[in-house]
Amino acid sequence: MDYRSEVGKPVIVLICGSLVYYHCAHRNSSLVSLVSDVLIVLLCSLAILGLLFRQMNISVPVDPLEWQISQDTANSIVAWLANTIGAAESVLRVAATGHDKRLFFKVVFCLYMLSALGRLVSGLTVAYAGLCLFCLYMLAENSQSISACLSRFLRRTNDLAEEDAAEQDTM
Repeated sequence: MDYRSEVGKPVIVLICGSLVYYHCAHRNSSLVSLVSDVLIVLLCSLAILGLLFRQMNISVPVDPLEWQISQDTANSIVAWLANTIGAAESVLRVAATGHDKRLFFKVVFCLYMLSALGRLVSGLTVAYAGLCLFCLYMLAENSQSISACLSRFLRRTNDLAEEDAAEQDTM
């Protein structure tokens, strides 16, 4: 049962991403329109469920208005966000000062490639393609058969590399 839930996560993310892509790219709607549509659907669904539960005399076990996150969870979310922003800022600061030439050229190359990619296709298409690749990666990580094939392939590649290294050591 645990295997199915791990494989189901990337599929759900891929379906949600496809719906967002369809709504924003093909219907030429904005992200605000998508959020409002989702909230309207959720509100209507909850209203219908509430009426149905009231009609069937079923009490709702959890009141969503009473949901709260703990102080530790809030602190960990804020700490993660601060660390991520701080790390990005420090990388960009080091690149901007020019102390690390390699990092500077990597940042310039990445920004140039993103600029060229942005001229060719829309940002939403790039984000959707990235989401699809990420979901395929998650699916491959969680799938037992794909993981077994990859491990056999990687083992063969490593064995060939070790054989080549051994041959060069003898020469």
